[in-house]
Amino acid sequence: MENDRLQQIRHLLADMDGVIYSGEQALPGAADLVRWLEEQGIGLLYITNNSTRTPQQYVQKLAGLGIAARAEQILTSSLATRAYLERAAPRCTGLYLIGEDGLRQALLGDGYFQVEETRPAYVVVGMDHQLNYDKLRRATLAIRAGARFIGSNPDRTFPTPEGIIPGAGANLAALEAATDVRPTIIGKPERWMMEEAMRRLGAEAPHCAVLGDRLETDILGGKRLGLVTLMVLTGVHGREDIAGSEVQPDFVFESLVALKQAWEKARPESKRPGAKKGGDRAPDD
Repeated sequence: MENDRLQQIRHLLADMDGVIYSGEQALPGAADLVRWLEEQGIGLLYITNNSTRTPQQYVQKLAGLGIAARAEQILTSSLATRAYLERAAPRCTGLYLIGEDGLRQALLGDGYFQVEETRPAYVVVGMDHQLNYDKLRRATLAIRAGARFIGSNPDRTFPTPEGIIPGAGANLAALEAATDVRPTIIGKPERWMMEEAMRRLGAEAPHCAVLGDRLETDILGGKRLGLVTLMVLTGVHGREDIAGSEVQPDFVFESLVALKQAWEKARPESKRPGAKKGGDRAPDD
């Protein structure tokens, strides 16, 4: 039964930090897994809650780690937020934005939305290393005046070489405390981002998997949509976390090396370089 579930996967949504790399180092087996997925015709989309970087910046980072990727293979919470807002709001809608380059380029880079600091229709909040009281004050006033409150992602903390620091979720918590308004969250584990990822790949839930290292984002998001959930123990959560959690991944692997070995066994045709199952197509075929 387990082999059947792995064999049926045609599309993979993969987190990056703690899964593909850690800091500035590729994790063991990452480049090999990516090459194998391409050989097998399994569509790959990288999904990340980090709203600070642009897709091109991620492409450059991955290239520096020996992993080839295209910008269209990167879905950030910023891009998912843009997709959500574009479906909800007409051109020239005014936004007040707290965030960095990734969020600014996604929302304001092509002129579809406009900056509005006094009476915006939406207040959009992501990670912002330059957050200050004035930004919080402006956002609070706008939300209290009726602006819709949108959060790019819910991550309360963010890992850095020096330790754990506040993440976008901490910014959202401050504004929720000041306004008594709960934000609409776009990033993992919410369905908005996961559904946008599946739409971009043309994926259906029974044949789609999510690969991650966090129970409360990657794995929970996949569970909510009925995806196969693959967890590696190279990032945030370990076996003790899994044992104490209500969220249980379908598969747990020590590393990407172990994942690939199990997946190869489940797909006998994978032993032939370039082999593809009938009907399995890469997203750009």
